[in-house]
Amino acid sequence: MTRTFPAPVAAGTDERFGPRLWGLLLVLAGNMLIDALEVSVAVVALPAIGTDLGQPPTVTQWVMTGFAAGFGGLLLFGARVVTLLGRRRVYLAALLAFAAASALSALAHDPWLLLATRLTKGFCAALTAPTGLAIITSTFPEGRPRSRAVSVYTLFGAGGFTAGLLLSGWLTETSWRWAFAFPAPVVLLLFACGLRLIPGEAPDAPKGPSVPTGGAQSAPKETGPSAPKGRGELRDQPPRRRTMTTTAQRYDIPGALTFLGALLALVEGITQLPAHGWTDPHATTPLTAAALLLLLFRQIERRATAPLLTVASSLRRSPALIRSALGAACLNGSYLGLLFVLTYQTQTLAGWSPLRTACALLPAAAPPALTASASGRLVARFGAPRLIVAGAACAFAGALLQLRPHPWPLDYPGRMLPTLLLVGAAFVLSFAALNIQAMSRLAPADRLTGSGLYQTAVQLAAVLAVALAAALLAAHAPAPGAGPAAAAAACRPALTLVAALGFLGLLVGLTGLLRTPPPPSSPHHGE
Repeated sequence: MTRTFPAPVAAGTDERFGPRLWGLLLVLAGNMLIDALEVSVAVVALPAIGTDLGQPPTVTQWVMTGFAAGFGGLLLFGARVVTLLGRRRVYLAALLAFAAASALSALAHDPWLLLATRLTKGFCAALTAPTGLAIITSTFPEGRPRSRAVSVYTLFGAGGFTAGLLLSGWLTETSWRWAFAFPAPVVLLLFACGLRLIPGEAPDAPKGPSVPTGGAQSAPKETGPSAPKGRGELRDQPPRRRTMTTTAQRYDIPGALTFLGALLALVEGITQLPAHGWTDPHATTPLTAAALLLLLFRQIERRATAPLLTVASSLRRSPALIRSALGAACLNGSYLGLLFVLTYQTQTLAGWSPLRTACALLPAAAPPALTASASGRLVARFGAPRLIVAGAACAFAGALLQLRPHPWPLDYPGRMLPTLLLVGAAFVLSFAALNIQAMSRLAPADRLTGSGLYQTAVQLAAVLAVALAAALLAAHAPAPGAGPAAAAAACRPALTLVAALGFLGLLVGLTGLLRTPPPPSSPHHGE
């Protein structure tokens, strides 16, 4: 796996892909599809998992939030790993780990083993999703070939959520374990193809941004005639040995562990509140641990020689990035929170089958996949701020529809379908616009860090929104023996949370629309 393979090249002068380029693109895009469908696979399977393992929604929500926590909580750490070890090596190793975690999750009979596999798969996705795009931009020729490759990669990612709903609905009809096992052979096939097709960096090429090593740097070279030939170190200075301490400093492992630990402790504390209240140690201990770990993370990052989180002053002064990250977080959080509640209503309360539930949710998932290739043209024609506001308004309106009185019996054509269509329209209008606006006013040197912060915010919102929705469902659960109508009415607080996130996203979008200045004339900004 350490051998360096040459990068495939385009064939001919007509800018068409050669067979090796097509093969590479299919490997990268295929894995992007697998990464994208992991969340939707869990959405439909949650009620079956809860029934099989005998766990309430406050525990089964970890299946969704675990993947998002592994992705968002370790995204910046994953970028550091790729920088230090190289794209090819890390990408292939992540594929193997993903396949192993998929197999283990299908065999899990303990919810915490299932959580561990979901965290692992989220971290693998944090390694492969951005790395795949980086491989495309460095391998495919600039111009139409690269644009076409990026479009294919984006389309597979957008279609992954829809594919995951359908596959999970179909496979969960037999067993939820099949829904979690099927990625394993697919990813192993991608790994076998990737061994031959994924290029490695040239020996003299940097693997990524320069990262201080905290003591593992080369010694200075002599310039006089006494300099030893063929060596870059002074003769009287012994080479420095890499220890576990210096390795941890280079990767900032303490920073990564404290941040992930704080996130997991926060989710645990949130989900323990309904059963134990604010004064019980079962809830206060994890919440206190989350606060302490966040403080420790801040101290580690301030003292680290190579911190994971280095927010430059130019990023802090970028209101477009901050607004876009908040808007995207509200959109993604409200979306997954809504799907969590609707899956509970359709399967647990109304008794729908997993496949019927999956098909019912398609109107929210399919439109973004079908229109992904046109999103750039929409932004170019109408402008990102307008599309963001329009999308946020659709998401908020869809959530308000779910707050109407008399929620039972479940009315799909008159209540649920319009909500899902509005949510799907929200993603069509604003998701790409949020991405573009986030990066549009950053200097080129800040875009890599800005993109990482943006994606982290999107994933962390998914973690917290689903955990809060599960906690509200548990806190307002009806008395034992109550009918489905009472249980459906008890979903109102969770749906109010979804609507509140939608309203916050709309406020953020309106702020951007009113305060957006004209594009800067500096060549170091904009797209």
